[in-house]
Amino acid sequence: MTQGLSVPDWTGVGASLVLVALAAAIAYRQHLHLTRELLIAAARAGVQLIAVGAILLILFRRTGLPGALGWVILMIVIAGQVAGRRGAGLPHARRSATIGVAFGASITLGALIVLGIISTQARVVVPVGGMIVSSAMQSTGIALRRLVEDARRARDAVEARLALGLSAHQSFLPNQRSALRTALIPAIDSTKVVGLISLPGAMTGLILAGVDPLTAIRYQIVVMYMLLAATTLAALAATRAAERTLFDGAQRLVPLPDR
Repeated sequence: MTQGLSVPDWTGVGASLVLVALAAAIAYRQHLHLTRELLIAAARAGVQLIAVGAILLILFRRTGLPGALGWVILMIVIAGQVAGRRGAGLPHARRSATIGVAFGASITLGALIVLGIISTQARVVVPVGGMIVSSAMQSTGIALRRLVEDARRARDAVEARLALGLSAHQSFLPNQRSALRTALIPAIDSTKVVGLISLPGAMTGLILAGVDPLTAIRYQIVVMYMLLAATTLAALAATRAAERTLFDGAQRLVPLPDR
């Protein structure tokens, strides 16, 4: 599978720690107070990737589509917890985030599988599902963070709309739209410049593996389109779920804790 492809051995992986040491030294010299976090992040990344690699080796060899989908579900649960932290202050933020990630990921990945766009092999479903879940997590986290900021800052405006007889949804709709726009801008900008500023991961991996560039481009186009769909669906579902927790049964905006 790696014939003709230069793959770093473990000595090379160890040598790459010099780059981490350089980054840590810069953080220390500049008094960024991030040296410890940087080193912990690097250590965690190495341990996690080795562990995941071992698990995926078993998954690819001994399980089919059910095992792959089970792994994707696990990724969705973890992503929901991570994205939910960005919405700290929102009632049931992690639940709203999980709903958003699950909605965006399941529809996008489900469509790719049902339409036969990607193979149902575990070695295909897992990495593609990972890209989708990661993208959905990022947009969900951004949307919820902006939502809670707007709910605090625009409380008077929302309550004024409620006093005029608008429903909770209508009163909060401008803030929901603002959160959605903020969440989608990174994905839209990345899509605009794809191939001009950088060669994305999927395309780069295929080219490194010896796949014809035009074939790799077709795959990358599918990836970019699916990520756009996942980010949009996830952010929309998360903000709608969070909106329902912001109002009580009498359609009053609930108080939010200070930062």
